[in-house]
Amino acid sequence: MNTTGTLTDFFAERCRSYADKPAFSCLGHTLTFGELDNLAGHLAGYLRHGAGLEPGDRIAIQLPNLLQYPVAVVAALRAGLVVVNTNPLYTERELIHQLNDAGARAAIVLGDFADKTAGVMDHVNLERVIVTEPADLHPAGRRWLINGVVRARRLQKAASRLKGTAVRFRDALAQGAGFAVTEPVAGDSNDLAVLQYTGGTTGIAKGAMLSHANLLSNIRQVEGFLDGALREGEEIMVAPLPIYHIFSFMLCMLLGIGIGARVILIPDPRNLGRFVRALRRERFTLFAGLNTLFNALCRHPGFRKLDFSRLRITVSGGMALTRDTAERWEAVTGCKVIEGYGLTEASPVVSLNPPAQPRLGTVGKLLPDTECRLLDADRQPVPQGEPGELWIRGPQVMAGYWQRPEETREMLDEQGWLHTGDVAVMDADGYLSIVDRLKDMIVVSGFNVYPNEVEDAIARHPDIVECAVVGVPDPETVEAVKLIAVVSNPHLSADDIRHFARQTLAAYKVPRQVEFVDELPKSNVGKVLRRALKEAG
Repeated sequence: MNTTGTLTDFFAERCRSYADKPAFSCLGHTLTFGELDNLAGHLAGYLRHGAGLEPGDRIAIQLPNLLQYPVAVVAALRAGLVVVNTNPLYTERELIHQLNDAGARAAIVLGDFADKTAGVMDHVNLERVIVTEPADLHPAGRRWLINGVVRARRLQKAASRLKGTAVRFRDALAQGAGFAVTEPVAGDSNDLAVLQYTGGTTGIAKGAMLSHANLLSNIRQVEGFLDGALREGEEIMVAPLPIYHIFSFMLCMLLGIGIGARVILIPDPRNLGRFVRALRRERFTLFAGLNTLFNALCRHPGFRKLDFSRLRITVSGGMALTRDTAERWEAVTGCKVIEGYGLTEASPVVSLNPPAQPRLGTVGKLLPDTECRLLDADRQPVPQGEPGELWIRGPQVMAGYWQRPEETREMLDEQGWLHTGDVAVMDADGYLSIVDRLKDMIVVSGFNVYPNEVEDAIARHPDIVECAVVGVPDPETVEAVKLIAVVSNPHLSADDIRHFARQTLAAYKVPRQVEFVDELPKSNVGKVLRRALKEAG
């Protein structure tokens, strides 16, 4: 597989090929590929000559899904910088850790969060903060309507606290126009392109070092796997998951640009009403999401009225897809969900279901040029059909963790095998199923219980909105299964759920404890946080 060149070369070629075609839409405005290329050149000019950044410097991009995000990424890479995707909802503690760990010299932030950035300035080494508002790339009239006077005042106040480091996004574009970078900084395919931090839900967040070659490989692997299913220059993709998350970064931004798609960016997918309104006039063809989002949308009356006549591919990733949610999505949209599997350290896609032959309950087949091993506790191969820890190897696997050699050695061996920590099974046809995370496995009287299996079984109950399973200490069985559930029927009891579970689960897998809650704790992507549930008791 050819992975020569850089992402910047890739972006430049795609923008030339599709110059007049729409690239990204958000809040009622669309940028063409040509406009994306032009704006990125101006911003790259500012980053090099206005901000004084040098090739290899790290820049944090701390934005929701706005038109500025793809412009910022293309510009940063064109200037030879390393992109540090940063969650805009980070607390100050989390922000300080990531900015210092990455050694970021600059950041691009939304005005809504500029006050938080200002609050950490005494603890980080940011030299320049570019502040933007949601509609900064919209025509003047609509820009003033969306951004408003209140935002302008808040931005002015935050800028005064940023100790002279702040510049407005539009001013940066204007200043950079005179130094527009039309040709990328010379680089190598093995150069670092992105520092993608792990979620931090299991400890201190670490930066996975993803090279240009890693990300280019994954784009081409996914394109090759979906060959014949994608229509270059014709697709309309819905992107509700934040681009700062690696799943959306790859599928919605990098692959979107690669196939010349128009990507509809959804800034706040939790606002389901606004989300649905953004899609009312669209005849979208691709949709990328995850289980909790699919579940919520299918329960929204406005969503069920949308036009799904052209929707051909729905991709699920980020967390396990339950059978109930997959079947509900197909009933509402008429489109099957093809589940995939990946992880930050693999850029991220490892496997995907073939659109023509998806198998519900599996994460599909390995991408081209990807190898896997399934090993037992003694690191010996398991028999076919038996669960084992999944190791993978391929051109998309990271170089290691940023400035963390010990953690790198634990995760990535000398032969290039990535030890995922996930338990998987492969069938005779090569379809892979993820049983669960090794760390989430529950041991009940010596029997292994995988939370995903229990959740999938209980989620089929008509009164269960969503649920999660964790292990809790038990004096008799060492650990016991605990279910935390959001329900639509206030009269549903724990015994009702146990009775339902016994129909499909062995006795030791049936939840001994059941807790009803109004909502489950989730990451900003929408992934249920089991660790938070365990810590809450």
